[in-house]
Amino acid sequence: MKNALAHARWIRFFCWLLILQLGVQGASVRLKNGRPSSAGIAPERLERIDQMLQDAVEKASIPGAVALVARHGRIVLHRAYGMADSTAQQPMERDSIFRIASQTKAITSTAVMMLWEEGHFQLDDPISRWIPEFEKVGVLKDYDETSGQWTSEPAKRPITIRHLLTHTSGLGYGVIDGDPRFKEIYSRAGVIDLFTTESVTIKQSVTQLAQLPLHHHPGDRFTYSEGLDVLGYFIELISGMSFSDFLEQRIFEPLGMEDTAFYQPEHKANRLVKVQTLQEGQWAHYPVTFYDPDYPIKGSKTFFSGGAGLSSTAKDYAIFLQMYLNGGTYNGHRILSRTTIATMMQNQTGDLFGGSEKFHGLAFGVVSEGGVAKGGLGSRGTFEWGGYFNTQYFADPAEGLIGILMKQTQGVSEDTAWRFRQLCGQSISD
Repeated sequence: MKNALAHARWIRFFCWLLILQLGVQGASVRLKNGRPSSAGIAPERLERIDQMLQDAVEKASIPGAVALVARHGRIVLHRAYGMADSTAQQPMERDSIFRIASQTKAITSTAVMMLWEEGHFQLDDPISRWIPEFEKVGVLKDYDETSGQWTSEPAKRPITIRHLLTHTSGLGYGVIDGDPRFKEIYSRAGVIDLFTTESVTIKQSVTQLAQLPLHHHPGDRFTYSEGLDVLGYFIELISGMSFSDFLEQRIFEPLGMEDTAFYQPEHKANRLVKVQTLQEGQWAHYPVTFYDPDYPIKGSKTFFSGGAGLSSTAKDYAIFLQMYLNGGTYNGHRILSRTTIATMMQNQTGDLFGGSEKFHGLAFGVVSEGGVAKGGLGSRGTFEWGGYFNTQYFADPAEGLIGILMKQTQGVSEDTAWRFRQLCGQSISD
């Protein structure tokens, strides 16, 4: 029986690959509400997700969340739990807007690959061809903590577009960097890492970043980085448009992602979920630290971070993922070719990322056979990522399954992330 089920999963996965190969038009499904049984989901098993999240709210593990599960284009669960703002007693709604932070990266990567399809560049072209400030990058050699002075040695090879897409460029991530030396170097240089309400542009931040040392020689290691911010500026240079306008006109509007943007208009401000943390057992607003949590609705609104800047809803992001499951089309619009997606889902980092369980493609982390063996991660080829404020997603091509869990917390340790994903998989009944 187990062998038969495993064989069936492989058949589904290869059918998805066949759809990518053949470009079957009928595969371009649009998300719509459906009964769980019509999508091969057991209703009583799906309810385990509902109960788990209700319990998490009641036990104050989380203040609130929005969960969405879809299979074969049918949304079988889309529910809101708890509070969007506990202090104001504002309930969470299904269309609540979340800061999706690093979930922005896959959208930026998609935009890069759209321009690649137009023939503007090759993936192994050096980024310095368009941003000359990266012409003479160096790798950190010595650092003096007292003075903040550093020395570097010339990089063995140039930073390429592929390096930036796969976090192998050697760039770091400032405040959230794992190396305290780089936290200090980026801070002293005034590089904007993630979010800001200040009057800063992506060009200003990226050109400043190009003057700083690298963690390692490009291509040598995986270091989570601001590479996608660099590519946001790169998109502006190639397209002749602001990065924000490019995403709106080329991705969000065609797909119908009506609530996804770097900054939300005033009439949507009340839908933005508060970032919350526990204080003496009560949920409270997360304070201003190196960023103002209200950046999507206040301030200068000029910084379009390709790595972390967007805000969105669970439904909008599900549309984006369904486009990938459809082989690059949605809502009558082709965003990417099936052949491009096939390239994006290949192992681009060897064994530099994810160990035996995952590898990194050109936009996502991707589950390998080792991840299937671990359990709870989905089928081989499942693509995934998450965000700084505890949002997460995955899409399993072999099963046609999408799972999205949106929260907005900081400084909180809880287990709804892995439990949600595991419970999504066990709900499949066909």
